[in-house]
Amino acid sequence: MPTVASGIEAPARFDRALAAPIRCRVLLVLREAPACPADLADRLGISRTRLPNRPACLRDWGLVVTVPDGRRTRYALAGARLGRALDDLRTAVVAVGTDRTRVDAGTKGCC
Repeated sequence: MPTVASGIEAPARFDRALAAPIRCRVLLVLREAPACPADLADRLGISRTRLPNRPACLRDWGLVVTVPDGRRTRYALAGARLGRALDDLRTAVVAVGTDRTRVDAGTKGCC
């Protein structure tokens, strides 16, 4: 039975997943609907040979689960809360990117 990540472990897993563009894109595609590896590769626009270890990493980190579908296996997000977290993160980053509360926000870069 899987255990729930605690403390810094859960955000660190999420951070590692989002740090790699293809893994991040896999999560975003799976947010829309579960998919088998071939469909994932097609939806991501990458070759099927570049995909195999990405969903497996996400599964090992507890972010993705495998769902048997006849002779095939589909990948899905590990839970609805993960999809909501992705949505929240996307809107938070957009909000930060458009924040103009600093006096010099329009003339200087961050920090």
